[in-house]
Amino acid sequence: MSAQPIKVGLIGAGGNTRSRHIPGLQAIPGVEIVSVCNRSRESSQRVADEFGIPQIYEDWRALLAADDINAVVIGTWPYTHCEMTCAALEAGKHVQCEARMAMNATEAHTMLKASQAHPNLVAQIVPSPLTFKVDTMIQELMADGYIGDLIGLKVRGTVAGFANPDEPLHWRHQKSLSGMNIQNMGIWYEASMRWVGPASRVYAIARVCVGQRRDASTGQMRTVDVPDYVEIVADLENGGVATYEFSAVSGLAPSPGAWIFGTTGTLHYDHNRQTLYGGKVGDSELKAIDIPADKAGSWRVEAEFVGAIRDQEKLQLTDFTTSTKYMEFTEAVARSAASGQAISLPLTDINVS
Repeated sequence: MSAQPIKVGLIGAGGNTRSRHIPGLQAIPGVEIVSVCNRSRESSQRVADEFGIPQIYEDWRALLAADDINAVVIGTWPYTHCEMTCAALEAGKHVQCEARMAMNATEAHTMLKASQAHPNLVAQIVPSPLTFKVDTMIQELMADGYIGDLIGLKVRGTVAGFANPDEPLHWRHQKSLSGMNIQNMGIWYEASMRWVGPASRVYAIARVCVGQRRDASTGQMRTVDVPDYVEIVADLENGGVATYEFSAVSGLAPSPGAWIFGTTGTLHYDHNRQTLYGGKVGDSELKAIDIPADKAGSWRVEAEFVGAIRDQEKLQLTDFTTSTKYMEFTEAVARSAASGQAISLPLTDINVS
């Protein structure tokens, strides 16, 4: 199976696709990107010229219908992910879909159901890369009892900066394009699940601090309806308590990262420094933990996708089941913020026909 040729079509070619997915796929022997469909014919042609892609399409459905590809990379915004992913699977194509998985939990479950209906096809959501370097080390330290019994988790996903009304409108500011996703909440939650598992109940407070931004394409002011500040308290399935803070308006905020507190030890990951710290009972301060090269993870998203297609490895990061869990968390946060009530997980009222 290692020699199986893989012909890839691209639907959407934004920054992550151009910087990560295209170079990553083109570096793998036996993998060829044969087509691209971006937002316009002109932008599709620019990408094709830059990366030597022979075919462009103006309609993504035509790309999926072509018999010269057996895999597709979907690099569009969340509002298209469900429709495109389900269509690709129905067309018999392996799918790598950009995070965030979907607009809401119903769409995520629809995508999951479609993938389960085609078990011979690989279905991957691009994983959260924020903690690749430290994931294995944290998992091993916790398994070896470094922190003792888990007490709590604290995640800070803040972007240092004050509320800036002059920042232009982005698709992440608009529910019509991003759905219930808020900032980098989903990818931090996905990462934290690797260490402590999923939440079982969520309570959230959210605010939109900058209510309007200018749309660069029209020059008009548009309403912002995705929160730029959210605080979350959650029960974890394994009994711990978690708190999450996500903000784009916390001026001079500390570095984003995560803390894991236990009965005998603490772990702290400083994202800006890409450093893991730890301390045990009796220590006066946290100290940097050396991560051996063989335990330091790195970006290999495209290699894992291809390896899974070729039956060389089992897809780990990230399968649709895991991604659906973070979309349920995302929706629970939105429901709680809107209602003022705690929301239990998993959600029990998701109906997928």
